[in-house]
Amino acid sequence: MYSLLVMRIAASSERSMADLTARARIRDAAIACFAEAGFDTPFRTIAARADVSPGLITHHFGSKAALRAECDAEVFRRYHALKSDTLDDPSANLLERLARPGDAALVTVYMLRALHAGGTAARDFFESLVEHVRQVTAESVAAGLVRPSRDEDARARYLTAHSMGAMLVQYLLDPGRSPDDFVASVLTQERGQALPILELYTEGLFTNRRMLDEYLMYVGDPPVGAVVPADAGATAPTA
Repeated sequence: MYSLLVMRIAASSERSMADLTARARIRDAAIACFAEAGFDTPFRTIAARADVSPGLITHHFGSKAALRAECDAEVFRRYHALKSDTLDDPSANLLERLARPGDAALVTVYMLRALHAGGTAARDFFESLVEHVRQVTAESVAAGLVRPSRDEDARARYLTAHSMGAMLVQYLLDPGRSPDDFVASVLTQERGQALPILELYTEGLFTNRRMLDEYLMYVGDPPVGAVVPADAGATAPTA
């Protein structure tokens, strides 16, 4: 498949190659503009940043919705790459992330803007983000970094809502910052939060399993070794 792609590109005219380069420039410029100013950014602003004409954006994408869809896909690709890259050496990546925002700023703020925009597009974006978190979590479990869950889907959804929700609150409380400035401010706060976060995720919060075991009995999934009454499950519990 790769060889066929190379052959097709090599056989293309110079104008076609230039068009492909322009399309990528437009997409990258749009990601930056959407992150900095929101999804109402006009084509002319994106075109100026990409150094193309507004008509060329219409030529390649046709509509703002189509442009955003391609931007979303690219942001998810970058997000997954950033997360997957940390699996080889999580400690080193944590220290590097605490030292400087890096290239993750645009991705982070773009995602916050996409969720804050609301509507169907935001719901679809969130569902796609949950799926990417699910994949990254599965990779982390396979690498031995994260414990498996009784419900991987529910955990991925909670982690997504929790992490993005916390950042979205910070973003709304301090609007108007550039992506780099915002992420730098988040990391400044995170340096002070690193210890409680790592304690919570590594050692847990409760001192015993009582609440978890009682919940598992309630939902009909008793913990290993538990004595289940003979009539358990005869009637479904009501809220």
